Amino acid sequence: MLELKMADIDKVKVLVVGDSGVGKTCLVYLISHGEVCYNPSATIGCSVEVKLHEYRAGTPQEKDYFVELWDIGGAASHANSRSIFYNQVNGIILVHDLTNRKSHQNLRKWLAETLNREKSKSGNGYEYDPEQFAGNQIPILVIGTKADSAETLRDKFNPRSSTIAEECGADEFNVDSFQVKYLAPGSTNAVKLSKFFDKVIERKLSSHQGHISPLQSRRMWKNSHID
Repeated sequence: MLELKMADIDKVKVLVVGDSGVGKTCLVYLISHGEVCYNPSATIGCSVEVKLHEYRAGTPQEKDYFVELWDIGGAASHANSRSIFYNQVNGIILVHDLTNRKSHQNLRKWLAETLNREKSKSGNGYEYDPEQFAGNQIPILVIGTKADSAETLRDKFNPRSSTIAEECGADEFNVDSFQVKYLAPGSTNAVKLSKFFDKVIERKLSSHQGHISPLQSRRMWKNSHID
């Protein structure tokens, strides 16, 4: 009976992208499980975690959804093959390391890559053009990691300087993925994340995408793990 109920829950797909080493895997684990991942392994290809999200919690429209968080490996050597994971995307989380300014600058390249799947597939690359993406309807969230380290190094980003979020009309916040308090229930960060997931679900509902059956979802999940 429980399995039947789980099979009836709709799913949305969120890409989690950013440079290698910025802490995407630890962040995804914290979001999905509410716990710290102390010994993450390098992501080869893609790894998927799932979070159960209450869409429009506390309203008559409340409904459970599975949010699939597709943690995309950031190694440059796999750039030409990553496009296979960019199908039917409902939302994008851009992740950067607050102690590495270059990783923040590279978010534009990641956004360009994920939104221009065909050019990424051909290996031609794509430069970010804010005017072209101004009308993009895919919800975007920007998250800076290693907040405590950045504060110690006095290299912490001023949120107002994060122009990529402004250009995308996206929310943003910073975390230390080794401290659960940064996403504690009811916290400002947790509220922003919940609102983002709501936008992702609304994006799927408004785009009239076809329903993905449980069997198709399991196949996608299996194919997303590359040994």
